[in-house]
Amino acid sequence: MLGRLLVTASLTILSNIASAHATSIGTTVDTPCPFGDCAGGISLSYLGEFTIPAEQLDGDVPVGGLSGLTFDPTTGHYIAISDDRSEKAPARFLDLDIDVSAAGISHVTVGKRVVLQDKDGQPFAPRNVDPESIRIGKDAIYWSSEGDAKTLVPPFVRLTSAEGVFLRELKLPEGFAPTADKSTGIRDNLAFEALAVTPSGDVFAGLEAALHQDGPNPSLTTGSLSRVIRWDGATGEPNAQFVYPVSAIPQVATKANGGNDNGLSEMVALDDHRLIVVERSFAQGFGNTIRLFMVDITDATDVSSIASLAKSDELIVPVRKSQILDLRAIGLMPDNIECMAIGKAKDGIDVLILAADNNFSDKQKNQFFAFQIKR
Repeated sequence: MLGRLLVTASLTILSNIASAHATSIGTTVDTPCPFGDCAGGISLSYLGEFTIPAEQLDGDVPVGGLSGLTFDPTTGHYIAISDDRSEKAPARFLDLDIDVSAAGISHVTVGKRVVLQDKDGQPFAPRNVDPESIRIGKDAIYWSSEGDAKTLVPPFVRLTSAEGVFLRELKLPEGFAPTADKSTGIRDNLAFEALAVTPSGDVFAGLEAALHQDGPNPSLTTGSLSRVIRWDGATGEPNAQFVYPVSAIPQVATKANGGNDNGLSEMVALDDHRLIVVERSFAQGFGNTIRLFMVDITDATDVSSIASLAKSDELIVPVRKSQILDLRAIGLMPDNIECMAIGKAKDGIDVLILAADNNFSDKQKNQFFAFQIKR
């Protein structure tokens, strides 16, 4: 039995969507009152798509595996982390100059490469790390690794300098480290996919799906109870955990005996209590479904002291969530979207950038979508 989960009703309003699903520059999705909160209204206007060619190299290394993206206001550029497990090259992040304005997105230029260092000051050994998300904080760069449940390597969130030098690691709460019998801890490849830093400096990390002790993965009929950790950015101590209810898988596989999934793949903070979250689903034969939700943690239950959500009889209030965008619903064909950042365009407008992890596959894309945040 899952714990007594009190789900707050959400009001989702999508309007001004092109009825013929022809996605042109300026196509706008307006959500005036997510979960009934008109102070949190948001309007996103489409600015186009750009794809870095699959054969493009960064020196002698293929550009790919882009799994996290953050805006650097000091340079006007973006930093993208690759989820290469130090196999094609040492674990790293890249400087990206994204040329976008109200007229649209026209180009993405790959700049310098920075190698991430382990605690010993050396690059990570092959398969010793799984980078997933990256954020610029007040005085350092935060990045996450999913760990490796198969080899019992725990996930982590670390701080690094702009040169990739290790600074410190945030404390991992109990119950997240993987276990051999899978009774507790992260599921393999379903850990810290998402990372956010608030204006006050607090840090959030979200699991792609539930811990073993908290219930099942999403299915076509049920969702999954993902935990989101909140750390005090100054001390590195975890100060709360919230439940994010990952939606049920939205699409059945159209390929015979094909699989499908859904999970939390990224998030970005709007303020100290609101976030935008990406849910990424894949169904074999159909492709990806990418949906963005606004989330509010106000009044959500702190579940830090609850060892198992599945076995708890306590009343648990999850975060509130409300859909604000479905890429397919406006006629786009998204790939494996794992990156999201809010930044400034060349002409000063506020933009939301989404990017795909191509898994270093010639069958997938280094794909970027840009949206103007109109309010």
